[in-house]
Amino acid sequence: MAVYDFAVTVRTQYLPEQSDPSRTNYFFTYSITIKNTGTVPAQLISRHWVITDANNQVQEVRGLGVVGHQPLLKPGEQFEYTSGTQLATQQGSMFGEYFCVAEDGHQFEVKIPEFVLSLPRTLH
Repeated sequence: MAVYDFAVTVRTQYLPEQSDPSRTNYFFTYSITIKNTGTVPAQLISRHWVITDANNQVQEVRGLGVVGHQPLLKPGEQFEYTSGTQLATQQGSMFGEYFCVAEDGHQFEVKIPEFVLSLPRTLH
């Protein structure tokens, strides 16, 4: 029986050189590794992000692929990329999903669990 699944891991980083706290502008990067943990080759087609800052201001981002790519991953293969987002607060969070299509035509979603964006040493 075919299994359709990608595993997602995330690393985040605050970039002080691209931020301007005096203008409430905080820039973060997130590096994501997507691994095909299923049994069928599948392609990441599009993404949807929900980004929330500490003031509960929400941005939604939808688009094709990730950083200009729509990777086709065979079972066991992975794709890594880095992107970024800007917040008006020192902390926030993101979650979302990837929309994928397997080689056999089956469509599926991969949930991206919520992760925190935060300046170093601001969480207690």
